[in-house]
Amino acid sequence: MQDFFVCDFFAAVPKHDLASMEHPIFSLSTRPDRRVVTYEHNGTTLTVTPSVKGRATIFDADILIFCISQLMAALNVGRAVSRRLTLTAHDLLQATNRETSGDGYKRLREAFERLAGTRITTNITTGGTEVTSGFGLIESWEIVRKARGGRMVSVTVTLSEWLFQAVLSRSVLTLSRDYFRMRKPLERRIYELARKHCGRQAEWSVSVAVLAKKTGSTSPIRVFRAMLREMIRENRLPDYLMSEEPGDILRVTSRAAVLEPGDGPHLRPETLDEARNLLPGADVHALQAEWRRWWALSGRKQLRSPDRAFLGWVRTRSA
Repeated sequence: MQDFFVCDFFAAVPKHDLASMEHPIFSLSTRPDRRVVTYEHNGTTLTVTPSVKGRATIFDADILIFCISQLMAALNVGRAVSRRLTLTAHDLLQATNRETSGDGYKRLREAFERLAGTRITTNITTGGTEVTSGFGLIESWEIVRKARGGRMVSVTVTLSEWLFQAVLSRSVLTLSRDYFRMRKPLERRIYELARKHCGRQAEWSVSVAVLAKKTGSTSPIRVFRAMLREMIRENRLPDYLMSEEPGDILRVTSRAAVLEPGDGPHLRPETLDEARNLLPGADVHALQAEWRRWWALSGRKQLRSPDRAFLGWVRTRSA
């Protein structure tokens, strides 16, 4: 394996590691967050210890997403990779929808400092192995300038071994390119959780209390609930729709699974009758709706015979 990897994939597909999407590693605060945070859920323990510069933020994580995306693009074409990456600062800023002004470069340096200073102690499983360990989000970083005080030319960053192993084991998920356009920290965090939990499912439901814990929000539940309701009204989350359900539950539905009246394959009445024979006692109209959602999630491909496809799907349910 080579000593360093050059980030040179133009418009690489954004990807994030599963552990960061599932657990509240990054701060949602826009002010320096110097609290030591401990999180426990379903056997996973996580302690995040910031430096005097503050805990790494969810916007700082853009740097890691850029690096992960570049590494995955290389792996997909069979190129050798390393956890030490050399990248062009301008490319990183553009790819993550950031300003390329002097302030943009200054904020990039501050992000590197927070990423290197934030320490994680965890037993999170990556690549099928559970290891309790402590590490920084990045091991080191270096900025090269043209001249003293000049603009950054290139940046070298060394990822933690933990994060690099997540990439090698392909423990990552693709993000919407609109992810970098979201300017509210909670919107980004809700999107990450929706992406992680919905997957190929039509929807995901979670209690507001559990969701507050999973996001890492420090707001009182009533304030957190109000923020969720504002997000529901604004309806700006990429790929997903949010709705409030009885029992203080938030439901997240894949937009691909939302079918307008008249959309989707149409079935003959005789097909529904045959479905009743295949699954006696089943609500065939509910089955039809579920199948149409599955069709939407699978890419809404053109069907030569929707009736035959539906009955084939029903038979898999009766097997």
